[in-house]
Amino acid sequence: MKKISYIFAMLTFSLGIYSCDSNVSTDEIEVVLEENDADPVCEYNYFSDSTHFEWVAYKTSDKKGVPGGFNDIEVTSVSSDDAMIVLRSLKFKMNTASVETNNEERNAKVAKHFFETINTPFIEGKMMQINENSAIFEITMNGVLVEVQGPYTFENDVFSFETVIDVSAWNALAGIEALNAECSDLHTGEDGVSKLWSEVKLSFSTTLMKDCE
Repeated sequence: MKKISYIFAMLTFSLGIYSCDSNVSTDEIEVVLEENDADPVCEYNYFSDSTHFEWVAYKTSDKKGVPGGFNDIEVTSVSSDDAMIVLRSLKFKMNTASVETNNEERNAKVAKHFFETINTPFIEGKMMQINENSAIFEITMNGVLVEVQGPYTFENDVFSFETVIDVSAWNALAGIEALNAECSDLHTGEDGVSKLWSEVKLSFSTTLMKDCE
């Protein structure tokens, strides 16, 4: 398209040179060329199918990781020609009854003994700030709002965020104790100690859709 516009402009310019009645100026030709050389305008949108949220809890004194996530996650955002505006508008709501650890029996125990103990049917959050090297999310759980900060990357329209939280910040140690009591044998390591850590690693990634004109 740019090539055709360029050829058309040059033909117009040539005719302007040899026509006594032409009002076309070289400045006008330059404006046409500049307009056709402009970068395309792109709009960014959140794409739900590309979203991945995972957590890793830790058990035993050796801190053995147990990965998991949620099957029911609702994420909303605005559309914009600025990808950072889209990211700053991200909001999410996760149904804790949909917890997924690839083990149905464990799913039920985590939902009942941890999330029900701390009266948290949903975990809600939103992006609060995104800087050059880190992002800040506001997360509400157990009726407590806590700001969580961590490093992120944004390359090829893919946003990835990772951080480590301590659920004690949400007054959720009662849930840790209840779940550990229910799964005491499974949380016991070679040292004979049953332990479920309050630290949890979180990771979130999503790909923005880009529509350019």
